[in-house]
Amino acid sequence: MLNRIILIGRLTADPELRYTPTGTAVASFTLAVDRPRMNQMGERETDFINIVVWQKLGELCAQYLKKGRLTAVEGRLQIRSYENKEGQRVRVAEVVADNVRFLDRADNSSSGNFESAGAGFGGGPGSGFAGNNKRGNPFDEDPFVNDGKPIDISDDDLPF
Repeated sequence: MLNRIILIGRLTADPELRYTPTGTAVASFTLAVDRPRMNQMGERETDFINIVVWQKLGELCAQYLKKGRLTAVEGRLQIRSYENKEGQRVRVAEVVADNVRFLDRADNSSSGNFESAGAGFGGGPGSGFAGNNKRGNPFDEDPFVNDGKPIDISDDDLPF
C-alpha cells in the first residue's frame, strides 16, 4: 500500500507553532495549490490544503517559512476526526509532512542568514540542519563562473 503526496504551493499565512504536553513541536500551515486546469470560466481554481509538520522540521518551518513563500511538501495524507464544541463529529484531511523544501528566496534584506539561501529541510532519518557555512553562504556561489571554458577532465573519468 502507498500513501504519498507531493505538493507545491504558497503559504496562505505564517506557520503556527505549538507544543504537545510532552514538549513535541508541531507546526501547521495551509498551502494554496493551483489546480492544473482552468474551470469553465477560464479561471484557475486553487485548493487550500492543511499541512502538519512535527518535531525539529516543524520548528524550522515555523522559523523560516512566511506567508506567500513557495514551498514543496512531501508526506502522507491523514484523515482524522474529532468532536467539536457543539458535539458534532468533524472529519479533517491533512498532509503530515516529512520533507519540506523552500523553493524561493526569502526577503533579501537579511543577507547572510540561512533563510535568504532559499534552503530546504528534509525530515527523514539522518537529515539535519546544516546551519550557516563559516566560509560564506554556499548558495551564493556562482556554479557557472567558468562557463564557456574547457573542463579539465580525462577520458578515464567519464562513465561512458
